[in-house]
Amino acid sequence: MSRAHRIDTHQHLAPPKYAEWLNSKGVQPGGIDVPNWSESTALDFMDRRGIRAGLLSLSTPGVYFGDAAEARRWSREMNEYSADVVRRNPDRFGFFATLTLPDVEGALAEAEYALDTLHADGVVLLANNDGRYLGDPEFEPLLQFLHDRQAVVFVHPGELPAAPVPGIPTFAADFLLDTTRTAISLILSGRLNKYSGIKFILAHAGGFVPYIAYRVKLVMFATNMVVPQLDDSDDPVAAYKAVLRQFYYDIALSGTPAALPSLLAVADPSHITYGSDFPFAPEAAVAFIDNEYEHYPLEEALRTAIDHGNSEALFPRLKF
Repeated sequence: MSRAHRIDTHQHLAPPKYAEWLNSKGVQPGGIDVPNWSESTALDFMDRRGIRAGLLSLSTPGVYFGDAAEARRWSREMNEYSADVVRRNPDRFGFFATLTLPDVEGALAEAEYALDTLHADGVVLLANNDGRYLGDPEFEPLLQFLHDRQAVVFVHPGELPAAPVPGIPTFAADFLLDTTRTAISLILSGRLNKYSGIKFILAHAGGFVPYIAYRVKLVMFATNMVVPQLDDSDDPVAAYKAVLRQFYYDIALSGTPAALPSLLAVADPSHITYGSDFPFAPEAAVAFIDNEYEHYPLEEALRTAIDHGNSEALFPRLKF
């Protein structure tokens, strides 16, 4: 197996100052406490789990709490913090820059600074931003910029724009629905095709996207959605399937016998990446899912691609 060479595209950081800020607001991301995190504990975790490099990102809720100026300050501070971590360990870490959506002007400015000055490996966007999903027309200037830059965009779920169900932590199911909603939003708005230069990585195997793939295809058909792939295909099902194959999917908390069959039936094999979800997923949980993944029957070439090959194509500087 190629476990010792894994590249983790779904690994979070939670700098102490940021954790204190969230705690002061009474925020529990995904319904759980902000985990303790440090650069050294992340490296120790990676060494134990055979992870060569991790792409760091802030998880939900990001930095926007209704105050655009506050969000701009925190996004800059967190991105500079992340860039410092990468500078100290360029072979072990990369990072996705945090932006300020729904503040589009701030997001554009921070994306340019992060990509050009801090040399971020991409950006992270929450699936919904103040209740608006990524296909929202107001977000088009940012999508155009990221398209022009051929950027990698890691899409992470946020809290649904609805009250949580008492007793059910939002990471259990709401997160998966949030990712699914934004994927469908990008598809039905036509923006996935319009901004095809963006490489969208959907967290957690795309949420429910693989499982409901044929429902999504039916919606595309029922709404007479323009699908460029249809022009070159006599098979409408294959053409609609090609739309879903444009996304990338990580297997964070999803490399299991329950989730992998649907994912492998939908995703382009070159568009699947390894993910851990550390530290929001504690190491024991990561080890459990890794064990399921390692015992799932895959051709060795595909396992190698998922473990690191597909990520090396996305992030050539991390190629071993």
